[in-house]
Amino acid sequence: MQGEIAYKRILLKLSGEALAGGKKSGIDAEVLGKICDQVRVIHDMGVEVSIVVGGGNFWRGNFSDEIERTTSDYMGMLATAINSLAIQSALEARGIDTRVQTAIDMKEIAEPFIKRKAMQHLSKGRVVIFGCGTGNPFFSTDTTAALRAAETEADVILFAKTIDAIYSDDPKKNKDAVKYDEISYMEILNHKLKIIDSTATSLCMDNKIPFVIFGMSRPENIVDIIQGKKIGTIVK
Repeated sequence: MQGEIAYKRILLKLSGEALAGGKKSGIDAEVLGKICDQVRVIHDMGVEVSIVVGGGNFWRGNFSDEIERTTSDYMGMLATAINSLAIQSALEARGIDTRVQTAIDMKEIAEPFIKRKAMQHLSKGRVVIFGCGTGNPFFSTDTTAALRAAETEADVILFAKTIDAIYSDDPKKNKDAVKYDEISYMEILNHKLKIIDSTATSLCMDNKIPFVIFGMSRPENIVDIIQGKKIGTIVK
């Protein structure tokens, strides 16, 4: 399937919660399938796709006195590896050659992250899934998405969220919250809009990587954005 595309190389950031669907935890096979169906569509359009996935459907980092912060973060990284393997399996079931690269060495199930290898996979039409975050505690998977996008020279990051766009305030709590169709990096930082963490926003700003915040409740939004339709909020 060929068509007009707005971006040639993208990084898709999925939250772990998105994979859980209505189950709230674990992986909902139907939701996983719908997401991978959309990835297949844009892949067939000629888009080079990499993916970063969170682990919140298995571990939310609710550390306590019993589990200190760094250990909790490493547990979250392992959760992202589970999700990465699930996405890989679903994509391969759809005939898409896929590689998982992890920031923590687990050679029996995934490649280590190597930039040149990732770039080579993308150029050959393989989908690359980046697991285990940055490999370091205290960094979110949103920051991982910004980092990997910079390293692989992605044209844009698509942040799939439970909310459909960026607002001036929480629209669930404030009916007068203003929806932004477009906003700058500095406006997000200055107004402390916590749609993604400030480290990720700063990384995108420093490397001039635009990103789109959109709702994952409609997986077809992925294809619409690739075709240049105005979905969610673009940040640049």
